[in-house]
Amino acid sequence: MRPLQGRGFLTGSAKPAAEYDEDDMRRTDPRWQPGNFDKNLDAVNRLTEIARYKGISVSQLALAWLLAQGDDIVPIPGSRRQERVAENAGAADIALTAADLAAIEQILPHGGFGERYANGATPVWI
Repeated sequence: MRPLQGRGFLTGSAKPAAEYDEDDMRRTDPRWQPGNFDKNLDAVNRLTEIARYKGISVSQLALAWLLAQGDDIVPIPGSRRQERVAENAGAADIALTAADLAAIEQILPHGGFGERYANGATPVWI
């Protein structure tokens, strides 16, 4: 699973591309377009079921999954609220089982549906 950036998906506030303001990047983001949006929403709903079963948030599940990928992976979550920072930090204490990891892989075998950036919008990192 490549990460499915939150931007509303993990908090349950995601809506189809056409419902965002003209200057919102989600309006043109391939992951919010018809077809991909529905698949991504379904994936998050299925991940949320796993998180509920474990007694954690889906955001914590995503961060715990990243932490389980190896010692050379360092998640950098963005947060606007203090309670989210505490929630995110709690992911470091979550151990995912082999069955958890397999279930997540089954839900998102290749990461989120749709490219991460629209054509021509891939950033150049220097």
